[in-house]
Amino acid sequence: MQQERRQPGPGQPGPGTGRAALAAAAVMLALTFWGRGLVLVLAGALAGPLPALRTALEQGQAEQPGGGDSAASGDSGPASSTAPAPALDPAAIESYLVPLLTDADKPQDAGAVAETSYGQGSGEKYIACAAGTIKNNTSVPSAEVAAEIQNPLPFHIELNSPEPQVLIMHTHATECYRPAEGLWFLPGDGARTTDRAANMCAVGAVMADTLNAAGIHTLHDQSLNDYPSYTGSYGNSRAVVQRYLAQYPSIKVVLDVHRDAIEKEDGTRMAPVVEVNGRKAAQVMLICGCDNGSTVSLPNWRQNLRFAAAWEGAMEGMYPGLTRPVLFSYRFYNQDLTTGSLLIEIGTHGNNLNEALYAGQLAANALASLFTQAG
Repeated sequence: MQQERRQPGPGQPGPGTGRAALAAAAVMLALTFWGRGLVLVLAGALAGPLPALRTALEQGQAEQPGGGDSAASGDSGPASSTAPAPALDPAAIESYLVPLLTDADKPQDAGAVAETSYGQGSGEKYIACAAGTIKNNTSVPSAEVAAEIQNPLPFHIELNSPEPQVLIMHTHATECYRPAEGLWFLPGDGARTTDRAANMCAVGAVMADTLNAAGIHTLHDQSLNDYPSYTGSYGNSRAVVQRYLAQYPSIKVVLDVHRDAIEKEDGTRMAPVVEVNGRKAAQVMLICGCDNGSTVSLPNWRQNLRFAAAWEGAMEGMYPGLTRPVLFSYRFYNQDLTTGSLLIEIGTHGNNLNEALYAGQLAANALASLFTQAG
């Protein structure tokens, strides 16, 4: 197995002395009060801007229900939670971005990547939802889907609440992205890593920070539910979510953040991209499951669908081209646990990490807009 090249964590702080002082003060505070969470606190101080540091401090203050590296941990969960962080400039993605390999690092046998952009669909399978669309891969009549998504969100997000409202987690946390700026990937790259600074946890951290900065109290679980075994990962993540819901019944929304994988027959990896404010972002896709009356039991599918349609419309309305059509299909993905459970694919293994980080921020910013307007 080829040794993976470890990348610096997203959001490494710059040389500013004021920011360094704040980070140092936070670390000293952590040393005083939270010995068990010291590693998480230090990681937050070194790898993230202030909202990320806040998230690390909160995780250091109390044990996470997800249990860290393994979903099988016996941790009972945090004893308390803290209020959301102060507002963060939503355009400040630069603090999260990481150095990428350049063409000078490209080996002769590198794999090929091709950029593309997927548009909104048309035809009988596609239902409009504001600026976006839903691809209906079920037997539910399109007219019924169209009528359902006119209903309001099935939950109410409490802004600036001391109680968590949103949980971000990762069934396939070790999914990752190409480390190169150019359109190539390293030979033997399986697009998986346990490095949380380079896998789905990095994207989830951006999303959680963005929501917290908007006054939407969000928790981020970084359990590697697909490691060491990919088999059983959905069972692992289900147990993680259930522990959070038991500890925090205030949670209304559970987001399972993944990345997709699209390849041509010749092995070329596809990178769906869109340019937003002069910067490339990975395209994203929501997946909403549907009850099929037998093997897929999702009694809340209608409520989840309303949420998917509203978020899709917000993302595509604010950032045209950011989304692929919502996939509405007979998928389970543990979406029976809340009326706000969705899976979101942030790009593919053809995108680079910075495109995914930016897409995560945009998607979360649109979600924050949706929730604050509804609130």
